[in-house]
Amino acid sequence: MDRAQILAHQYDRVPRYTSYPTAPHFGPAAGDGAYAARLAEGFAEPLSLYLHVPYCRTLCWYCGCHTRATKVDTPVLRYAEALALEIDRVAEHIGHRAEVGHIHWGGGTPTILAVDTFTAFMAQIDRAFRRTATCEAAIEIDPRVFTDAHAAAFREAGISRVSLGVQSLDERVQAAINRIQPLADTVRAIEALRAAGIGEINLDLVYGLPHQTVASVAATVDGIADLRPGRIAVFGYAHLPRLKRHQRLIDPAALPGGAERLDQALAVHDRLVHHGYIPIGLDHYALPSDGLAEAASAGRLRRNFQGYTTDACPTLLGFGASAIGAFDDLYVQNTPDIPAYLAQVADGRLPIARVCALDAEDRLRRRVIEALMCTLGVDIAAEAAEFGVPAEHFAEEVARLEVFRRRGIVSVEGWRVSVAEDYRLLVRSVAAVFDTYLAPTEQLHATAV
Repeated sequence: MDRAQILAHQYDRVPRYTSYPTAPHFGPAAGDGAYAARLAEGFAEPLSLYLHVPYCRTLCWYCGCHTRATKVDTPVLRYAEALALEIDRVAEHIGHRAEVGHIHWGGGTPTILAVDTFTAFMAQIDRAFRRTATCEAAIEIDPRVFTDAHAAAFREAGISRVSLGVQSLDERVQAAINRIQPLADTVRAIEALRAAGIGEINLDLVYGLPHQTVASVAATVDGIADLRPGRIAVFGYAHLPRLKRHQRLIDPAALPGGAERLDQALAVHDRLVHHGYIPIGLDHYALPSDGLAEAASAGRLRRNFQGYTTDACPTLLGFGASAIGAFDDLYVQNTPDIPAYLAQVADGRLPIARVCALDAEDRLRRRVIEALMCTLGVDIAAEAAEFGVPAEHFAEEVARLEVFRRRGIVSVEGWRVSVAEDYRLLVRSVAAVFDTYLAPTEQLHATAV
């Protein structure tokens, strides 16, 4: 089996490991007691804050996010009121103005909020928390509804990084996913941001969409390369119509097959490298001067629910429907159901729906998996020693890596495991070997090469 066959067989079969344990293994919460207690008893600072706005003006049919479309502002305003209450309630449980080193607005699109509403939120955050001198504040925007007024408000609020969804420049693909976004819209948004002094720009691309081809994804990369965003994230479309009902509007016959998806991913990689971008982990790319590339080079790269990041804050608080918070030994997730979220906040509760308590074994395996995902390698002995256990604790996992080693996918030198650059796209499969939550059949998929 050659490299192409191995990649085609394995690609997209296992979790993306934006956390460990992964979100499907969170369990139902018995109320908000565990979260409230953790907030009150203290945690490591500075904090990272994530705020989720689950609304868009139109629904993109490929979308896998927790969001819904609305043409009117009433539900957005009702939601904004609840979000403001949740922020204040969490701050009350903490009992002091905790230090914040990172802020991220996601969605949906936060640009559905009126400019003065967004400005009021940022002022509220500054009343409830204390931003560090180096705090990075980031926001995801929809270029189709973005205005110069947004750019000015972002500048005044201290927003320093903006992410824009592009997905594809192919008009046929855009029509098939209900996201008509000419390149001119993206150019206009980036120019407005840079004119406002916001120069840290991220773009998102997607492959595996209906009617996409290797030629069209390569043309998309070439089309956005002259904009020189500092970072580009590249995601494979996940067609899950049973979970995301709006995806039923996509014609499955128009979707590329597994081998075609892989060819598209490799084409995007090749074109981005050609344009001077450095591969970061599994699915991100950055210019050499960008902080993400610098963090990767220095071994400071992190991976969280937003993907690869320079955010090193030890604690994450999530606000809004579906948002996830993370402490060293506890994950908490708000209910994704917007009516339930509104009702619980109105009732004076923290809207927690799911939790996951991590024991020492979980935390150790999280360290191993994150190291693999961020650096394509891990020193198992060093990581195990940090937790007071011998490297032999992972003897079974290292033995299972033998099938990868024989194929040239990994090298194993003592307890040091490294993924070959040519097999970067299989780092998830290597990481899955260390995942004790996967079912035996899923573990088999991870090593069936």
